[in-house]
Amino acid sequence: MQQQQTVRKEYSFAGKGLHTGKVAKVVIKPAPVDYGIRFIRTDIGQDAVVEAVAENVSSTARSTTITKGDISVVTIEHLLSALTGMGIDNAEIAIDNVEVPILDGSAKPYIDAIWPGGIVEQDALRRYVELNGPMEIKNEETGAYLLIEPADVPSYDLTIDFNSDVLGVQTAHWDPSVTYAKEIGVCRTFVFFHEIEFLFKNNLIKGGDVDNAIVIVEHPVSVEQLEHMSKLFNVPMLEVSSQGYLSNLQLRFQNECARHKLLDLIGDLRLAGGFLKAKITAYKSGHSINTKAARQIGAQLKQNQL
Repeated sequence: MQQQQTVRKEYSFAGKGLHTGKVAKVVIKPAPVDYGIRFIRTDIGQDAVVEAVAENVSSTARSTTITKGDISVVTIEHLLSALTGMGIDNAEIAIDNVEVPILDGSAKPYIDAIWPGGIVEQDALRRYVELNGPMEIKNEETGAYLLIEPADVPSYDLTIDFNSDVLGVQTAHWDPSVTYAKEIGVCRTFVFFHEIEFLFKNNLIKGGDVDNAIVIVEHPVSVEQLEHMSKLFNVPMLEVSSQGYLSNLQLRFQNECARHKLLDLIGDLRLAGGFLKAKITAYKSGHSINTKAARQIGAQLKQNQL
């Protein structure tokens, strides 16, 4: 049986939020047994606490936001994924602004700081989240679905298909034999070039740049478009690689985008209330369907406790 775990000491990270562009400092702190993961908005006060649970999800517009009363924390999925992937049950997250920093667009900065000896066992057994039976969530409009089945050994199988010539159809897999810290957590978020103007106009990705996201160029672009994008990102003239990525980006894996979607899925499903004992099959999943599944699992757990 697995013991509960927390971080050995405090770990601090700072940077701008992907969507708000606001600079925030995040401090991951040790927490007691059965604490779970909770965010504290220190800019509001020490009692401004939002628990990382699905019932607090308030938005899934290009990231996952949790809200309790008037207190919100935006883009929590990468941090939740990192803690889950590293096996951390309990942590207090102090943050002094509304959005968790995007850092390099993956969970790698958290892993690099905490993974080498930064995790400690606690004097209690882990409380696993177990389902009564299979659960399937579908989005008929997008074709996305999640199948979550009870299993003694947890596993994830994910497929992405954006009808993209650059990406193609990609798959990613995780089970306990796969080292999350090396194979999943280091994979960066991504966006399509043609989406960027729309996202800027809708007050999203204000903190986005070519250092924290993979930009996929699906269609030929003009010099004028590249000049315009360079001004938006406030960087020297951008280029497009022969593989279809902006700024001659070097992928960490050929299927890095699918692996990042798996990173997101692990983070979002942590909102179910803990570590899932389940076999998860995902197709074209995103924050909306992920958090809907987490909410249904959480509701089932509450019903079981009645």
